[in-house]
Amino acid sequence: MTVATAIGAPPKVWTFEAIGTLWHIETEAPLGASLRAEIDSCISEFDRDWSRFREDSVVCTLSRGAEVVPAPADTGEMLDAYVALSEATSGAVNPLVGDVLARRGYDAAYSFVDRGPSSAPRDWQDCVAWTPETLRVAAPAVLDVGALGKGRLVDRVADVLTSRVGGTVVVDAGGDIAVRRGTQRIGLEHPFDPSRAIGVWTITNEALCASAVGRRAWGDGLHHVLDARTGVPVRTVAATWAVAETAMHADAIATALFFEGGEKLAAEWGVSWVRMTTAGRVEWSPGNRAELHR
Repeated sequence: MTVATAIGAPPKVWTFEAIGTLWHIETEAPLGASLRAEIDSCISEFDRDWSRFREDSVVCTLSRGAEVVPAPADTGEMLDAYVALSEATSGAVNPLVGDVLARRGYDAAYSFVDRGPSSAPRDWQDCVAWTPETLRVAAPAVLDVGALGKGRLVDRVADVLTSRVGGTVVVDAGGDIAVRRGTQRIGLEHPFDPSRAIGVWTITNEALCASAVGRRAWGDGLHHVLDARTGVPVRTVAATWAVAETAMHADAIATALFFEGGEKLAAEWGVSWVRMTTAGRVEWSPGNRAELHR
């Protein structure tokens, strides 16, 4: 199971692995070979631009000393959103967290060897600059767009599909789910017991993204949700779910909700959310439509 699981899927499902997660693409008719190839290309292009785990990516080119590169297609949308995330969380969410994650063991070699905490530059906008044409760093740095990148890619894949096929489209990348031209009921997996759900969320022409500290965990209490200011894993929140018009915004808020300030940004962006603390308490946004098991 994933942290969020679609219920009542359309009849045709294409399942594959990419960017380190399992994808399910659901449509009302089978996808032809050419369209599958187009989706493969879309995912590969994004990975080649933004992955810090492959040596030929744009991100790794910058980390090895290049000062400026042609801006990938998603640069403006994602880094502009990072400005809002960073400001809302007082720097806890920061695209220069890549070196911090690597030092704690979540590196390109997946060594999971902890070399101790570090911090990302709080003034990251002084280090990273972008225009529609270029992406520039003042010094070698490892960009990490994990706070919202998978959501952005889900949106891009959903855009390809809705331009080419009719009927309901569901794109699910490891619990980051976009629904186009239809409705889905999505189970919210209990972070401490994958056999249970804490509730069900029905979404129509929206996206739901989820995050949980147990999904990428290693060593002595380490996991992928780090405070960029300290390099220390979050200890108070176990899982988050967010619903927005786009998967990128849902993904971003699902990350921001691990930190103080996430709720305020969610309200500004019009994003609904549910959160479970490590103490087992369930919290939710005003007017939330999720059916929670209380």
